[in-house]
Amino acid sequence: MFLKDNLYRYLKQQKELFGDLLFVDKHKFGNHKKNFMNGYTLQEFHDSICLCNKCNLAKNRNQFVFGKGDANADLMFVGEAPGEKEDQKGEPFVGRAGKLLDKILRAINKNREKDVFITNVVKCRPPNNRDPLPSEIEKCEPYLKEQISMINPKLIVALGLVAARTLLKIDIPLKKMRGITHSYAGIPLRVTYHPAALLRNQKLKKGAWEDFQWVQNYLNTN
Repeated sequence: MFLKDNLYRYLKQQKELFGDLLFVDKHKFGNHKKNFMNGYTLQEFHDSICLCNKCNLAKNRNQFVFGKGDANADLMFVGEAPGEKEDQKGEPFVGRAGKLLDKILRAINKNREKDVFITNVVKCRPPNNRDPLPSEIEKCEPYLKEQISMINPKLIVALGLVAARTLLKIDIPLKKMRGITHSYAGIPLRVTYHPAALLRNQKLKKGAWEDFQWVQNYLNTN
């Protein structure tokens, strides 16, 4: 029964991620407990989806921005989409907003290389840094779901409205999502401002700092 149930879950997962193209690695079936419980690594997952062309964003991208950080992270950040710098380098949050995020992480004794994983809702840059379209999010969201499942962090932080609405499936202002511990697939989730919003509006920084202090306290006690 264990093997049957997990085989069904694995095939359903592959269908959601890859459509009718079944992604099979014969080495994954040597140990069914490992294989059906996300036995492949993040790098293997990246390699299996980095040529994705499910939506029009793939046509003009320079880099597929999968995400970066600790595969065993306790803390996972989800932004909305890569920008120009990210598209060039192939890593999330490397522009001005990324530098600000790094400063905030250092202030709570974290860094993006250890105990943190950073990714976005969509993995390719939208033209002119516009918000991703619902159709683009729909195509890319299964990849995000799989990343979250594989990393299984203690806490997810949604950076900005696009990420928050995608993960929580609620259409309310960001300010009404802040200060509440939500749940995503059984994992606690908090919402805060996107670092780019903090660069545009200095008045938001006080609230963002309160959000990150809560994150620090939560991780220190859980």
